[in-house]
Amino acid sequence: MTTLTYQDAARHLLAQGFEELAAGDSRQASEKGWGAAAQMIKAVASRRGWQHNTHASLYRVIGRLVKDTGDDRIRNRFGIANGLHQNFYENWGDADYVAGGLADVQELLDQLEPLLDHGEADPLPMT
Repeated sequence: MTTLTYQDAARHLLAQGFEELAAGDSRQASEKGWGAAAQMIKAVASRRGWQHNTHASLYRVIGRLVKDTGDDRIRNRFGIANGLHQNFYENWGDADYVAGGLADVQELLDQLEPLLDHGEADPLPMT
């Protein structure tokens, strides 16, 4: 996938998440929120030439972005997105929990999207 495709997928999945929540399906809304976060992280990683094909690599991307930007909110918001992913399987979060999580994912997307404009491919592979 290209960076733009990941970016578009992230926005589309987030919109679907809000739609699923409005329809009363918190589990599907949760998974769409996780998917949106993962897709935007993949967009940034792809733009920079970083590996992004596993859950573990997404965590490495997050760690590197926090280091590069000095903004720990990226890690915190990613953690919330991961909580949504867990909720898909466990279904312990009520609609308010999921709504708050989707709002945090929206903030994460808004925070990461500008990094697509000035991130250059990094010649060094992530380890």
